[in-house]
Amino acid sequence: MSAYLIAITILTLIYVLLALGLTLQFGLTGLINFGHVGFFAIGAYTSALLTLNGWPVGVGIVAAAVAAMLPALPIGYISLRLRDDYFAIVTLAFSEVVRIVVTNAREWTSGTQGLPGIARLYASLNGAASEWAVLGTILAVTLLAIWMITRIARSPFGRLIQAIRDNEVAVKALGKDPAWFKIQVLAVGAALAGIAGAFYAHYITYIVPDQFVPLVTFYAWMAITLGGASRISGAVVGSAILMVLLEGSRFVHDFLPMISDSAMASVRIGVVGLLLILCIVWRPQGLTGKRGDA
Repeated sequence: MSAYLIAITILTLIYVLLALGLTLQFGLTGLINFGHVGFFAIGAYTSALLTLNGWPVGVGIVAAAVAAMLPALPIGYISLRLRDDYFAIVTLAFSEVVRIVVTNAREWTSGTQGLPGIARLYASLNGAASEWAVLGTILAVTLLAIWMITRIARSPFGRLIQAIRDNEVAVKALGKDPAWFKIQVLAVGAALAGIAGAFYAHYITYIVPDQFVPLVTFYAWMAITLGGASRISGAVVGSAILMVLLEGSRFVHDFLPMISDSAMASVRIGVVGLLLILCIVWRPQGLTGKRGDA
């Protein structure tokens, strides 16, 4: 049982990293990014391919952050001057392009067959020691990301991006270029998603394009919506609640054997959707938010 709890905690922390990127982009800056999973996939495949070719895992994780950040710059430059709804469509299309590319670049990614045998973090350790080491590493990186975003939010840069979220016209009137600040935020959030993708690849040790569908992006959106989009703690609380719902529903089958596994997947999404509706109706600011939060 302890091994299972450690595994769930590791996956929760990976989702926290993914949600923190959206907290920075949407919660603090107002960017509607529906293609977050694209950067997640880039990070996963970059680190996996490098380590499969003999590079150290640490180098792969750093490269994953850089590789995820690079496409964010031109995407931001081209689309952030558009209206928010157009930007959301562009990012969604980007994530699908990434998935199609990794599906068809068979000579590198093995396409739909996936990449097996990806190096694990701390593979030299055995059993529980390896799991605890992985958990400690991802926890340390997550805490570092929380500290970084907290510093950003409290800095002059953070106050400026929150002003962009609240009233972009007023920021322009002060002589600032909101697009450039949005591009920087998009790049940092993409880097966090890339790091999350790298940890995911090295923990699961097998990746396939079907793991990077738009539903992953909307899981991250569900997490920040439940927890509170404009609060960093919301990413943590929301990811934990989401993981409890997704994993806890697996045990429902023991009490309701008449529900098939395929039907349970639909029930799981339905329960999460119902919780989202209730949260939006009764606590639109999220579980960690205060009244008046954006």
